[in-house]
Amino acid sequence: MKAPTRRALAAAVLALLAPLASAQGSYPEKPITLVVPTAPAGGTDTIGRFIGERLSKVLKQPVIIDNRAGANGVIGTDNVIRAPADGYRLLFTYTAAQVVNPAIMRKPPYDPVKDLAPIGQIGRAGNFVVVNPQLPVKNFKELVDYAKARPDQLSYCSWGNGSGGHLLMEFLKKQAGLVMTHIPYKGSGPCALDVVAGQLMVGTADISSTVELVRSGKLRAIGYGGSARLPRLPEVPTLTESGYTFNAFSWYGLFAPAATPKPIIQKLNVALQEVLKDPATLERLAEFNFTDIPLTTPEQFLETVRKDAQVWGELTKSLNLVVD
Repeated sequence: MKAPTRRALAAAVLALLAPLASAQGSYPEKPITLVVPTAPAGGTDTIGRFIGERLSKVLKQPVIIDNRAGANGVIGTDNVIRAPADGYRLLFTYTAAQVVNPAIMRKPPYDPVKDLAPIGQIGRAGNFVVVNPQLPVKNFKELVDYAKARPDQLSYCSWGNGSGGHLLMEFLKKQAGLVMTHIPYKGSGPCALDVVAGQLMVGTADISSTVELVRSGKLRAIGYGGSARLPRLPEVPTLTESGYTFNAFSWYGLFAPAATPKPIIQKLNVALQEVLKDPATLERLAEFNFTDIPLTTPEQFLETVRKDAQVWGELTKSLNLVVD
């Protein structure tokens, strides 16, 4: 009696798993939504749309961009965490939204390791300090001298509390002994455009949303938070050259809800790697000065997330930065 019962139970389990296995094998069978947790037109949105377009060609399904801006990526991230774990709602996001928010918030809304499944990393780069061209400074040291001669008269914008740009400037302020008020925006693009317009004279910005503004002379980049000058903007000095070291890098990445089946994660990783190996993709990313494009497995990207959570967490503690 026991043996037939076991066989019947095994058959029932296989019958239940068969549709799931079939669904995973034929994935994707319908359009995929890619949530971008920033406003349209910023760097994250621009690169997210490009990656989505390339993925749609590989996966042979439309990839629809859904901008969910606000709270330094929390709104968009939470939207994906709560989505069905079926591979049809994914997250294209950036370092600060994943590893800085849990370190800087009094009540972290999510755990990037437990609540999301990493698919793959997309690029690695630093961020800019930018000024309106009418401000008479050409590097960060000159900005320090200018600001110290006018205490508490300058404000700067970033793309949100706890963002990479916010941490970059706060770290530099601490080193230089500056007093500047932080104005958080919902995206790097709007922040950069307000500096262009002269609403603020100083800002931090990601590379992709500001390259053309810098090239056209509408913005002046006075420092880059990387270890070496960018090949396509060699005139922009590193912050280290100005005497202020900041080498914590930022990346973009693709994530899914934590419970997404591994076969779907693996299929998405293979598709993403195919996109990132394409010379046309590399050329386009190089236009945004993304020249460091690692090809990561989900497991390798998870280790990057864990490591960066520790690095950025230690940085936020050293600055005593906490947001509600």
